[in-house]
Amino acid sequence: MEKLEIANLSIIKYPDPRLRQRCRAIERFDSSLADLAGRMLTLMREGGGVGLAAPQLGLLVPLFVCNTTGEPEDDEVYVNPVLDGLSGTVEAEEGCLCLPGVVGPITRAQECVIRAVDLQGNPIERSGEDLKARVWQHETDHLDGRLIIDRMSPAAKIANRRAIKHLEQQFNSIDG
Repeated sequence: MEKLEIANLSIIKYPDPRLRQRCRAIERFDSSLADLAGRMLTLMREGGGVGLAAPQLGLLVPLFVCNTTGEPEDDEVYVNPVLDGLSGTVEAEEGCLCLPGVVGPITRAQECVIRAVDLQGNPIERSGEDLKARVWQHETDHLDGRLIIDRMSPAAKIANRRAIKHLEQQFNSIDG
């Protein structure tokens, strides 16, 4: 990873175009990667989330952090993750730190396996179900440039139309 001002990173908001880009694999594992993961965990907690992917900070690297219990010892970091063994389906309300005010029912696999590497490049393989599997799928979507609004039903999109329009207007007034 190139040198960044980790302390200055913050969560970007929809419709920032960086949220729609696919990540490239991480091949270098150094202290900046660990610093980034630490900053991401802080931002995730501050935002009240259970997961955060690097693209949500405008960084196109396949890294995400998560914690479904809120207990610091349950922090998880995944680099170059791949999901496999998706089974079952369950619908539940989902939100996203990049889409504040937007929530809706999203159908996801109830169980899955994640294969990734840790911050030192060591392989990880874990199984998860329910909330953990949902978070892994949500964050992995970010690494592929996909957002919850892409998975919402037409009715859910209509229900969130005002919040989405507001985010677009905010972005355009800052950007343009």
